Amino acid sequence: MASIPFVKDIHFTPGVPDRLAPGVRRVIANNPGPFTYTGSGTYIIGEGEVAIIDPGPDDDAHLEAVLKALKGERVTHILITHTHRDHCGLAMKFAEATGAPLLGFGAHPVREKKDDAPALDEGADYSYAPDEIIGDGAVIEGPNWRIEAVHTPGHLSNHLCFALPEQKALFTGDHMMGWATTVVAPPDGDMTAYLDSLDRLLARDDEIYFPTHGAPIANPKRFVRAVRTHRLMRDAQILDQLKKGRDNIKDITAAMYSDVDKRLHGAAALNVLAHLIRLVRNGAVICDGEPGMKATYRLSD
Repeated sequence: MASIPFVKDIHFTPGVPDRLAPGVRRVIANNPGPFTYTGSGTYIIGEGEVAIIDPGPDDDAHLEAVLKALKGERVTHILITHTHRDHCGLAMKFAEATGAPLLGFGAHPVREKKDDAPALDEGADYSYAPDEIIGDGAVIEGPNWRIEAVHTPGHLSNHLCFALPEQKALFTGDHMMGWATTVVAPPDGDMTAYLDSLDRLLARDDEIYFPTHGAPIANPKRFVRAVRTHRLMRDAQILDQLKKGRDNIKDITAAMYSDVDKRLHGAAALNVLAHLIRLVRNGAVICDGEPGMKATYRLSD
């Protein structure tokens, strides 16, 4: 398996703001877990008049901690990377408390719920509704800061990263996390879109990534290349499992992720499904009917 240079060393106190760079502060919520690592980071951009990136989970203690960090300052914009609860569960309360508008790509993409699909702990925030819909290339400005939206579908179709071009910094939400690979969960998560979004990052000149979970990522292009190679190797692993006669997602996941925390096997199975959908689309794999968690798969002739 490709060696991804994970960054797992992070020092912080939940609820206490840290200054990570000029004009960049972060407050981490006390919601550690298998999907959130040490917790969700809320970023404060600027001084005096500020923008917020990802208010975090619906947690009153976190709301109080962020508002305390902002004492004497005014929030002009609240930016949402995507609509999972650990990123925007607090959005509506935070907007009410600050009077600032919510900006994002859109509401959570509504899809028919599949009873056979494993649930993710983070979950979707169906209540979130942005005051202003923004897309790729949107510019948000304040005193001494300028943020650009970068559409990066894959983890979710409505996922945005946010760039601070003058600092060559990118706030990557869940698109790129230093501590683990990103879950790409159908029906809205799309592995081909995710790989395309990785290629888009490789074409940029960012010098540091600030993910919502975990420590900053230095030398980001090296990291993205390693993640991309890892995903392509997962394609190859799945094809190998099919050659060995494992024809369903449960068995393929158990074989491929035997060394992974079993609490993450549901997410791993969704990743396998995302890869299989990609492999069916490109003709390498065949299944009867539509690709799904309970479908039977085989190599194409």
